[in-house]
Amino acid sequence: MKPEYDVVIIGGGVSGLTSAALLSRAGLSVGVFEMDTRPGGYLAGFRRKDFRFDSAIHWLNQCGPRGLVTRVFDFIGSDHPIAEEQPNIKRYMGDTYNYLLTNKPDNLKDELVAKFPHEKAGLERFFRDAKQLGKSFDGLPRFSRSLETMGFFEKIIFNIQRLEFVMPFLKHIRFTGPEGTVKGLQRYFKDPEMLKVFGSEEEMLSALVPIGWAYYNDYQSPPKGGSQVFPEWLDYVTETLGNDVCYQCRVEKIELENEKAVGISIDRKGEKISVKAKHIIAACDVEALYERMLPDTAIPKIVKEKLHNAQLYSSAVTISLGIDCPVEELGLDDAMLFIVRDDVKRTEHNAGDPHKCGLSILAPSYRDPSLAPAGKGTMTIYCYATFDQDDRWKTDIDENGEPKRGESYKKFKQEFADILIERVEKKLGKAVKSHIEYCDIATPITHWRYTGNRQGSLMGARPGKANMQAKIAGHKTPVKNLWLSGHWADLGGGVPIAVKTALNSSLLVLRELNPEAFKVLASYTDTKITKMEAEKAGVFLDYDDSWIQELTPAHKKAERTERL
Repeated sequence: MKPEYDVVIIGGGVSGLTSAALLSRAGLSVGVFEMDTRPGGYLAGFRRKDFRFDSAIHWLNQCGPRGLVTRVFDFIGSDHPIAEEQPNIKRYMGDTYNYLLTNKPDNLKDELVAKFPHEKAGLERFFRDAKQLGKSFDGLPRFSRSLETMGFFEKIIFNIQRLEFVMPFLKHIRFTGPEGTVKGLQRYFKDPEMLKVFGSEEEMLSALVPIGWAYYNDYQSPPKGGSQVFPEWLDYVTETLGNDVCYQCRVEKIELENEKAVGISIDRKGEKISVKAKHIIAACDVEALYERMLPDTAIPKIVKEKLHNAQLYSSAVTISLGIDCPVEELGLDDAMLFIVRDDVKRTEHNAGDPHKCGLSILAPSYRDPSLAPAGKGTMTIYCYATFDQDDRWKTDIDENGEPKRGESYKKFKQEFADILIERVEKKLGKAVKSHIEYCDIATPITHWRYTGNRQGSLMGARPGKANMQAKIAGHKTPVKNLWLSGHWADLGGGVPIAVKTALNSSLLVLRELNPEAFKVLASYTDTKITKMEAEKAGVFLDYDDSWIQELTPAHKKAERTERL
């Protein structure tokens, strides 16, 4: 750790680390400060026994050959982890239906038409509109720059060109909420049995977009070794180029001089340290930044109120299971299984009642056997849940008014998990519980503890009319030289948004500290030049593509066994 950097980054998730790697290649001195013991945030993953688990990943988007994430990672280094193409995507399973979405979605359309021939015309239109949305997302890399990084005339041209991306969404965006979604679906089909297939969606776009992605083969599984290899690679690049990634560092305060950010104060295992910086990128929870790290007067009250009232993505319960047999013996394969009850209200699928909510079930070790020891497997059960439900998960309240875990919390989350596992057993017709070798239960309280995100939100502020009108998202803050990145800097979620905001926060810093690098990276982002042409500009440091991926615990165990 140095006493001063060109750029300090708060948060060592994929967004903060992507900025760190980009700025390191641009020759800036960078320090990343992460409160956890390892990199990644929601991509950190974890090990139990010789099983490896992903923390929060269902699938990836924009990580294929043409994707935004791949383009940014390509620019950083050609040794980056490669996400695996996912041909079998999602199995919709209710009490009366069972349909599989693959990367050939017309097969699903044909199956539905055969089942509901009287809805053929509507189904044709439904899948056609989904494909148009998929085409827009396929062109996302061309529209990944933020308006904040552009000049006046650039903004005009960009907004005209962006209409091509936006237009397919406009006729669907008003159909939100339970009633609005039903109205949106009924534009295509009326049969109640057909409506059940999308019975859990609370936004029309949530029904269409997954099918659109499928048309353009934009579903990927994490790379071999799990999603944590992305942040491990970014950490390696940053440190190889001479910069620092510091763990167990809790940022307590942004230091200001003349209303300008000039550094941070951190607590590192009880030691108080001050670090100076020309610019600060906050890839962390924005309310924690504004309410805890800055003086009360630094951020206008109205800005704080808008953030407090923002509509956020929900949190979740994630049950990670180490299984004593291959997961295919339990009836699972590479597709995510989404099971719902036909007899509950649309709102109840996502409300966190373990008896009624929709369940996503994945078998990561089917896709990647290196995640589990030979002859064993990993399984994940996931459902939406809220931070405040059930008396904040039966937690106590500490002296700061925050949740404090005790025996009641542990007992309640185990009871919650048992209900979900029993539902999965009933649906699969398999004795899952008898095969469990290890069980980890993460609640919204867990997600809040490890990431600092308000209410354990998985992906920050939701896209939607209310948040757009309130102008919730953006990279600029009211404090000079303090920038936002991550899920709070743009509406939406997942790895693509994390990487997109990292790219743009990096551009904003480069515009101030290295204008030549800014011009080259902006041209690459706009797809005006190739990576080779960007390298020839001579404004970025060479990186030797020397990262070697570490073996998973299961692979290490297998190698030790072979040597005996």
